[in-house]
Amino acid sequence: MKACIMCGGEGTRLRPLTFARPKPSIPILNKPSVVHLIEHLAKEGFNDIVITLGYMADKIEEQLGDGRIFGVHIDYVYEKDKLGTAGGVKNAEKYLRDEPFIVLGGDHVMNLNLREMHRFHEMTDALVTIGLLSIDDPREFGIADMDVNNRIRRFLEKPGPGEIFSNLASTGIYVCDPEIFDWIPENTKYDFAKDLFPDILAKKRKINGLLATGRWTDVGSPQAYRQAQRWMLETLPGTTIEGHFRTKDARIKGPVALGHNVSVGSNSAIVGPIVIGENTTIGDNVLIGPYTTIGSNCVIQDDSRILSSYLFNGVTIGDNSNVSGSIIDNDTKVGKNCSLENGTVIGPDVTIGDDVTVHSDIKVWPKVSIPARTRVREDILNNS
Repeated sequence: MKACIMCGGEGTRLRPLTFARPKPSIPILNKPSVVHLIEHLAKEGFNDIVITLGYMADKIEEQLGDGRIFGVHIDYVYEKDKLGTAGGVKNAEKYLRDEPFIVLGGDHVMNLNLREMHRFHEMTDALVTIGLLSIDDPREFGIADMDVNNRIRRFLEKPGPGEIFSNLASTGIYVCDPEIFDWIPENTKYDFAKDLFPDILAKKRKINGLLATGRWTDVGSPQAYRQAQRWMLETLPGTTIEGHFRTKDARIKGPVALGHNVSVGSNSAIVGPIVIGENTTIGDNVLIGPYTTIGSNCVIQDDSRILSSYLFNGVTIGDNSNVSGSIIDNDTKVGKNCSLENGTVIGPDVTIGDDVTVHSDIKVWPKVSIPARTRVREDILNNS
């Protein structure tokens, strides 16, 4: 079965995490998000994959290669201009023309049964089958009005007040008949939800919906990213240790996944689910709380607390600092006696001095230096 993954977006809502990488390359459990997606597609039987690329395309191709390591074959299509979701898929027509195929976003994290969705589509005469989920607040999604026979009667992208006729939200996962290429203009910005679906419905052709069960999110914001990390941590099967592990008298409660050459100091506590990358050193009297990931080559110094936070590679946390519900990008250094409050997002190569407090939901752009004893109450940008 064939799949098309759209990886062209710039991920502006995820800044500062997308200055150094495209959105599909953001790590989840210390592995690029798109790798989890490829592995799920392979498990579901989609072994012929086309990826449409735009922003920082080389990073994604470098991480995935030809797909052989994942048991799939990957072709790449490059967008010179932004063509929208449907326009980007049209750009890959030569790889997808001969049979129904599934379309997904490169930032999707899920455990949905995609094989079932593909088979359902093949048994119908619909041009498109849309994966739908019932959610509490569908305002940021496209919503569908579906009848008992799975036929979609209305579709509206990002409804406003008074327009929410359904809480069935589109996952952005579509199984498409190749005929859709005849509907999409060439070299034109054209979207599935805003342009193609209204056109199909207006011409009385069939679009079906399928109610999906399971977990799904698009990692389009820091909040959604934290949710995706949490979901994936909950799937850890138990405690695994790769290679050498050193500790004195630390207390470890699983599930925990430890990389090679992790060191944990005296009287520290690690309470899973937690993932820690290779060559990371954790000092004495450190508490690492549940729902935390720590990357490779990190240093967590004595008496610190890391709770429900996501640290990328090369991060240093100073003595007696507290990091709660935060995301910290590569090679950032946090001084001693600091407090990073819930919702903080710190970009790469940031230096935070001693005795600094960063208030909740603050973003700090890359390569910023924050002086000692500062209270950060507003986002700090870096114009360069």
